[in-house]
Amino acid sequence: MNPFDMGNMAGMLGMFQQRMEEMKRKSESTIVEGSAAGGLVSVKVTCAYECTEVHIDPEAAKDPEMLEDVVRAAFNEALRKARDETKRNMGDLASGLPIPPGLLGM
Repeated sequence: MNPFDMGNMAGMLGMFQQRMEEMKRKSESTIVEGSAAGGLVSVKVTCAYECTEVHIDPEAAKDPEMLEDVVRAAFNEALRKARDETKRNMGDLASGLPIPPGLLGM
């Protein structure tokens, strides 16, 4: 089967759109967590980059400057995990489709 056959393109496009919708739903429901300072601060975000939860241990609030750094570190870790998960899902989405390498930024 020639993946560039125009007769197959409509079916492949429909499959791709369906898989994109599935990936979007999965991103909205997949939650990753970042933490810092041994768990004094933890942040949960979805892979759609929405914050769902922030936990700050009362001990961390005693030093506001340190707390700012720790919250930032926890958010950055959570966002990195969300990006990694999204990138992995994009690879899964693209598998089996005739997409030139690098087109999806992977």
